[in-house]
Amino acid sequence: MSNAVAAEKPASTLQGATLPKWSPYAIAGGSIVLAVLIGLVGSLDSKIQWGLIAAILFVGGTYVIAARIEGTRQAKDRIATSLVWVAFLLAVVPLVSLLWTTIVRGVKVLNIYFLTHSMGVVTDTEPGGGIYHAIIGSLEQVALATLIGAPIGVLTAIYLVEYGQGALSKSVTFFVDVMTGIPSIVAGLFILSIMLMWDMEPFGFAGSCALAILMMPVVVRSTEEMLKLVPNELREASLALGIPKWRTILKVVLPTAIGGITTGIMLAVARIAGETAPVLLLVFGNPFINNNPFQGAQASLPLYIYQQFANSSGSGAAYDRAWAASLTLIAFVMILNLVARGIARWKAPKTGR
Repeated sequence: MSNAVAAEKPASTLQGATLPKWSPYAIAGGSIVLAVLIGLVGSLDSKIQWGLIAAILFVGGTYVIAARIEGTRQAKDRIATSLVWVAFLLAVVPLVSLLWTTIVRGVKVLNIYFLTHSMGVVTDTEPGGGIYHAIIGSLEQVALATLIGAPIGVLTAIYLVEYGQGALSKSVTFFVDVMTGIPSIVAGLFILSIMLMWDMEPFGFAGSCALAILMMPVVVRSTEEMLKLVPNELREASLALGIPKWRTILKVVLPTAIGGITTGIMLAVARIAGETAPVLLLVFGNPFINNNPFQGAQASLPLYIYQQFANSSGSGAAYDRAWAASLTLIAFVMILNLVARGIARWKAPKTGR
């Protein structure tokens, strides 16, 4: 009897009409076609204009079609999703375009010879030469800056999260916020003033000091946020076992947050790896190989790129070297991020089933 009653029960009518799953793709395709037609009829040469028209048509079309079939409430949800996708594409397209342009122009002279030779006696307007001296300078300067800035930044973040209270903690937080937005040229001028006081010549370590100043606030902020995400229950459980606080931080808190801390450090490294202004002031540039960052002028990849563009005098060879160096710098940053992700996964705490 119960089965018969259940069979006679009318189906629920709460579920209204909905658009199929493929509807966003269809609307996007139609918007692109209409945008191309509008661009051709209106003689719009810029593909950027075509893309903006397509984005507007996609958002507007999504709202109109969803409001007609699903109702106004669901249409508002779909238009919010459409705006998110449009914003995502607007952010990705310039990045992809930049990467594609760098690859296309950089591979012209990017080879083993280019990576293993310096400019030497080759002038900026002549073909040939390489970036070996700039790679050595960048690696040494960034490595020294990381050795200075990363430990100070991590220890400062530990103090702010685990120990910081009162006026000193607030002052440190305030100055970290101020330093986060400091222009790179200011850090370079600060180190330059010290060099002038001591009558010192340009050398690689001076650039590392300026880069470390730029790196520290980024490390502090990222590490501080990661440490705040560690549950207090882990700290309390460790302290309840009689383990000292310093050992709790070292063995419990830091291993739990090591993935985020490593990522934050790599973001800071990526930020300083492309800085040109402090290197131009303090390192000065050198077309020859200098393996000693503590004596004499050095080169770096950002400075090399700037000098090739600035001193090219319309030379195609200089432009090609600049694009190839730019591609090398991008690859350097990408490799660092991949290494950081690998370390973060390796050192991340193991979770049970």
